[in-house]
Amino acid sequence: MEGGSRAPIHPALVPLSFLLGTWKGEGEGGFPTISSFRYGEEITFSHSGKPVIAYSQKTWKLASGEPMHAESGYWRPKNDGSIEVVIAQSTGLVEVQKGTYDAGNKMVKLQTELVGNASKVKEITRVFEVVNGELSYVVQMATNLTTLQPHLKALLKKL
Repeated sequence: MEGGSRAPIHPALVPLSFLLGTWKGEGEGGFPTISSFRYGEEITFSHSGKPVIAYSQKTWKLASGEPMHAESGYWRPKNDGSIEVVIAQSTGLVEVQKGTYDAGNKMVKLQTELVGNASKVKEITRVFEVVNGELSYVVQMATNLTTLQPHLKALLKKL
């Protein structure tokens, strides 16, 4: 599933077509239990003509370029404005998320249904929004020690 797919876009994906392509930029992270950090990031949303978007993300240390985190998955929008997302992280953690999308405001809001293979993480929310042509996102996380707290945020430009 390449971002430059020659396949025509499936009608179910048209409301989310604002996400398609590769986005690159920088983000910052933190949490009550860790030190704050900055990172480089690239996210790709692609399709094969089926009613599903393939998602892949990778991050790296800004100073050295050394790989940090990676995850990939699938986003399945429904006709009623809801969306189902599965994400597998390089740490072994797996997320099943459900949420909503708003094509007019170019926004997707996701909430955990299930976090698998995680000893400490209990809940994850993700909000993606395209503002002034840039992809902004915020990830919040709750653990067995904390309530839902900001964890990651980034601003990415389309390549």
